[in-house]
Amino acid sequence: MSLTSSPQHGTGYGDLAREIRERGLLAPRPWFYVKVAALLLVATALAVAAMVRWRDSWALLALAPALAVVSTQFGFLGHDVGHRQVTRDPRRSRILGLLSGNLMTGLSYDWWVAKHNAHHAHPNDLETDPDVRAGALVFDARQAGERRGFAAWVTRHQAALFFPMLLVEAVNLHVSGVRHVLRRGVPWRGAEAILLALHAVGYVGLLLATLTWPQALAFVSIHKALQGLYLGVSFAPGHKGMPVLDGEQAADPLLRQVMTSRNLRGSRVLDTALGGLNYQIEHHLFPSMPRPHLRLAQPVVREFCRSRGVTYTEVPPLASYAAGLRHLQAVGAGLRKAR
Repeated sequence: MSLTSSPQHGTGYGDLAREIRERGLLAPRPWFYVKVAALLLVATALAVAAMVRWRDSWALLALAPALAVVSTQFGFLGHDVGHRQVTRDPRRSRILGLLSGNLMTGLSYDWWVAKHNAHHAHPNDLETDPDVRAGALVFDARQAGERRGFAAWVTRHQAALFFPMLLVEAVNLHVSGVRHVLRRGVPWRGAEAILLALHAVGYVGLLLATLTWPQALAFVSIHKALQGLYLGVSFAPGHKGMPVLDGEQAADPLLRQVMTSRNLRGSRVLDTALGGLNYQIEHHLFPSMPRPHLRLAQPVVREFCRSRGVTYTEVPPLASYAAGLRHLQAVGAGLRKAR
């Protein structure tokens, strides 16, 4: 299943898709993304120029949080490219994805597409959604009961550890991407590897040319920690703590995407900060819908769900994090009682 494919059958979905299509909300928005990319490139160039101008200054550490924001926003751009929101052409999408992902953020585009495809196909499925499979975190009490040793200790305290663990998530994504590219059979493997290498050489070279060793280590630590935190708080609210569906519910395309997703209530500032991921319901129903159209589609989808009696979840950002942490806490409760 590609990132652009959407269910064609199922209770209610066809009617909703028809209305969304008739409103023109599925049409690509290339010029919107040209402006986004231009702003990010200008921000990157200004940061590089500042580091060259004021080299060997501890004050340059103040740029690390700014670059964490730019890196994450490039990640959002790669996310939208992968969903064919910029162009429907597969080759052009891959090229743009390699540039925004591998070159500008140091993350493997092909690895992310494969992982994200599986998530979109079966959100919150404990067996097939890689975002909720048992790993560092566990999202199911039965799976938690199988943990032993240090893994069990982590699960017991996973609610408290959630945000600290996000501080290493960017590094984890880099490592996962490199491991993916080292495997045989990866499409465009040579381009993936070359662009990842160029990113690494450019990033490390810039730090070594403009900072002392202690400054460079501090810069990387701040940059990558905040990038991981930013990515985590952007992607996690959409599904964590939402229901796991039974077979009948999961077979219905409308229920599969709406009931497992959660929107965040907020302003256009939140739209920009989260790259449109605050409209998780609309995004999951229509992955190829360009980011600026999600806000326009929301009232249509919300009213459609109300008319069909389908639960449409929308909460303030802090409430979404609280719900996710409560779920993680509840999952580890059995291990805490067993001590």
